[in-house]
Order: sequence, then structure tokens, then C-alpha cells
Amino acid sequence: MTTSNSVFPAPAAAAPRRRWRWWLWLPLIVLAALFVIFFIAMPAGGAVWATSARPETVGAPPDGFQALTLTTEDGVDLAAWYRPPQNGAAIILLHGANNSREGVRAHIPMLVDAGYGVLALDLRGMGASGGQVNLFGWQSGLDVKAAVAFLEGQPDVRGISGLGLSLGGETLLGAAWANPALRGIVSEGATHRSLEEFRALPSHDNPFVSFQSRILYLTVGLITGQSPPLPMVKSIQATTETRFLLIASEAVEDEAEFAAAFAASAPGRAEVWSIPGVGHIGGFGGDPAEYARRVVAFFDSALLGG
Repeated sequence: MTTSNSVFPAPAAAAPRRRWRWWLWLPLIVLAALFVIFFIAMPAGGAVWATSARPETVGAPPDGFQALTLTTEDGVDLAAWYRPPQNGAAIILLHGANNSREGVRAHIPMLVDAGYGVLALDLRGMGASGGQVNLFGWQSGLDVKAAVAFLEGQPDVRGISGLGLSLGGETLLGAAWANPALRGIVSEGATHRSLEEFRALPSHDNPFVSFQSRILYLTVGLITGQSPPLPMVKSIQATTETRFLLIASEAVEDEAEFAAAFAASAPGRAEVWSIPGVGHIGGFGGDPAEYARRVVAFFDSALLGG
């Protein structure tokens, strides 16, 4: 009996030690779960969202515009509106991610009233255009190439420029090197489309800060089978005559810093306009008159020599 009494209490004493070990590991388990959620699941989920098809209704063309379809060199049909110029120059007008021509409809009268022709199109996979959806626009440079080719074939167009919002601006900046006919580019709200572009800012160039972007862009590549395009900074550096107006919101983190980095890639040919008190691509809505004054003056200088 004495032996049995000395043996039985042992399991009861072990139970608190097991519970203690569990509480010791619990904070590490929680931290690991948070890491997976915020640094892997969330960026991977963002990549799935950015490459998922979504229908977009596009209304009737503005007065004086015709609806047409452009076909890219890789066989993608792009829906567009076009109005010929009165002054011999035309502007390619590009919307932001997860949007369509409707997102730049309000900008059209500003350009038409100044005499410019306008070609507004839906980037591939968005609006009424065909093609694979990729809200980072990795193949949208081909869309710009098709737009430039169309305008070069118009007898009343002697000069071409572009105006893009967010992804539209990034697409124009990234396509500048391959389209020297673009004599001027206005880009509003451009930041990054790839890991290399994200890390272009010194504050982003460390493994911890860029980890989410690494997972995001890696997943986008796995889903689409596409590769990131030439970084915007390198595209801008490869141009020789193109001029740039880079518009940024002071209220959006890193936006003005990216604009400054882009401008530094084209010394003497680029200017930055940082706008206080507006959100992402909110420049036109914040002060339409000042926006029109600056943008039209830029195009007049780049295209008409005025």
C-alpha cells in the first residue's frame, strides 16, 4: 500500500507542467498566425483579387466621339472612344485599376475644349476590353502601343501625348521607352507595379518592409504566367525627348516620393506637382480650373510649342 500511495500522485503533478508549457507556447503560436495572415494570406489574397475577372458597364460615348475597337499585337481587343483633334494633337487617356473609360470621362471636356483629340480606352481585362485581368497592368504597355499606332495612322494627328490616372499613369510611364511618339506624359498617382519598383524608394529597400510586396507580386506572376514589365524609372531614363508632368497627392503615403524619383530619372524634362488636401487621383476633383490650367499648359508646351 505504501508503494501504491507514492506512485499515484505523480500524474496529478505532471498536469500543471503540461498546462504551463501550453501557455508558454501560446504567444509564439499567436505571433506565427498573425505573420501568416498579414504577410502571406493578405498579399496572396490581394493577388487573387487583382487577377479576377469583373464585369464593368461602360456608358454611351461623349458627344462628338465614336466607339471603336483597337487590336493589340498579341490579339487583345480594346474598347475605346475617339474624337479627332482641332489643333493637330491627340491625347491618349487612361483610367486607373479596376475601372474603365468611365473613370476619365470627366477629364474629356478639359482636353476637347483646348482643341485636343482624345483616345480614351479600356485597358486589357477591364471595362469592355478583352484580355487577362491584371490590375498591375503588366502587359498594358501593348495597349499603349496599339493606341499610339492608331493615332499615328490618323491624317489629322501630328502630335501624341498621354494622360493617365494611377495604373493608367504607370502604364504610360512604363511604355514611354518603347513609344517615342509620346512627346508628353501626364501621370497622376503613379507608385509601383512590381517588387523592383516598390524597392526603388530607399525607405522600402529592406527585406522586412518589402516582404508583403514580394508575396503579392510573386503570386500575381504564378496566377497569370506573366512577368513584371520594365520598371518605370528605367523606362523614363531610356527616353530622350519625352517630357513628364508627375502629379501626386501630399496626403497619400509615398506618392510624392515616387513622383520625385520618377522626375529625377528625366532631369530637365520632368516636373512634379504635389497637391495638398486631396486623395489618390483627386487632383481634378479638388480644383478643376487649376488642374486644367496646368495640364493643358503642359500639353501645349510639349505638343504645340506654346
